Amino acid sequence: MLDWNPALYSRYEDERTRPARELLARVPLTEAARVVDLGCGPGNSTELLVQRFPQAQVIGTDNSEAMLATARARLPQARFQSSDIAQWTPDVAPHLIYANASLQWVPDHATLIPRLFAALAPGGVLAIQMPDNRSEPTHRLMRELAAVAPWKEPIGDADRLRTALQPLGGYYDLLARDAETVDVWHTIYQHPMDSAAAIVEWVRGTGLRPFIDPLPEALKASFLAEYERRLALEYPARADGKLLLAFPRMFIVARRHP
Repeated sequence: MLDWNPALYSRYEDERTRPARELLARVPLTEAARVVDLGCGPGNSTELLVQRFPQAQVIGTDNSEAMLATARARLPQARFQSSDIAQWTPDVAPHLIYANASLQWVPDHATLIPRLFAALAPGGVLAIQMPDNRSEPTHRLMRELAAVAPWKEPIGDADRLRTALQPLGGYYDLLARDAETVDVWHTIYQHPMDSAAAIVEWVRGTGLRPFIDPLPEALKASFLAEYERRLALEYPARADGKLLLAFPRMFIVARRHP
């Protein structure tokens, strides 16, 4: 898969940062010396952490060099490191591990989530937000198109392209035995969008990338055209002419015993 495009991702930065703020608002820490932003992207979520914990050592990690370069330019006071979340381990136990819209790309949550939780300092917090939109038309249509010619062969198995999430209760169970507290909740955001083309632009920065990156230019163009046509059928215009994009997200905040 090609590297991420920070400029494309940031076109909807306000909408993408809103759940990051709401996740951080539920973190039950008054102070933290060491904070890690796992999958920091262009630094929009890391900036929230720097503001919330100004005395902390804040480290952002990502596997995209383009995202890391944008984050470093945005926040020279923070540290940024290249890492793969699936193999990441901290040098020193953090007081907060914060993963906003990143763990949905990482497999084997039954192993990953307890491992991240165990890496915390005593009294530390694991805070996670993940898009839970695989069943929404935006993502269902990606898989439907990827399963038919002429796009099927170059894309391959569409189901492998993103981790299937557990129900909220499953994540609660992964953490509850060892945690002091576990807070889980689900929010469905409703984003007014100007057109089906605007929805395509939104998902091109994230979930659509693994589908279109393997395609040659001609097939990429035909995939996007058919995808936009089908989106227009799924998202009717509202009273003001806009389309309402439902975007479910899952939140998990767990604290270790002191």
